[in-house]
Amino acid sequence: MRLLLEIAYHGAGLNGWQSQAGGNTVQDFLEKAFHALGEREASIHGSGRTDAGVHANAQQAHVDVANGRFTTHEWLTALNAHLPPAIRVMALREVSEDFHARFSAIGKIYSYTIWSAPMTHPMLADRSWHVHWKLDPDSIRAACSLFEGTHDFAAFSARRTKEPEHTVRTIHCIETDFDGPKIELRFEGGGFLYKMVRILAAAITRHAAGRCG
Repeated sequence: MRLLLEIAYHGAGLNGWQSQAGGNTVQDFLEKAFHALGEREASIHGSGRTDAGVHANAQQAHVDVANGRFTTHEWLTALNAHLPPAIRVMALREVSEDFHARFSAIGKIYSYTIWSAPMTHPMLADRSWHVHWKLDPDSIRAACSLFEGTHDFAAFSARRTKEPEHTVRTIHCIETDFDGPKIELRFEGGGFLYKMVRILAAAITRHAAGRCG
């Protein structure tokens, strides 16, 4: 039986999504929970990989489990009982065997929060980028529009390996929301390169502050 999980997590104390030595990742904690519940071979497949410190509101993932062990409601309750407080499975349902969290995904949305003020806000300390610069909203919107569409984003990504990588991506839209010193950028696209969103957010912010050459 294949299960689709909708996962939320506060990433400040985590080393990202993908399993790694030390086990302090979302994937590691989820797999440990399934193993503790008798699914010793359970392997979690996520729709994407978030970096260390990144939060998620509705990350999608799938896993194969034995038929009839638990109902979907029982799985939801049992999994959350075995997860740390920073990680929760918010919803869970059975899907067809040909569904794949990564390859069946039709798009992704990343939100990046900027706090533009002399001092940071305690409630946003680990959920925003604090800058001291005065940012012009019109300049932010203009910069965002330049990145919408299909482009080669090689210059706005970090290389994971020395191997060549296909770096053309499509950003459907970048929405902006201004609430006093709080600025939110929402990137919607089919997929993103490693660290692409944070590098784009930095470029947009520097442009709006008049700090780009």
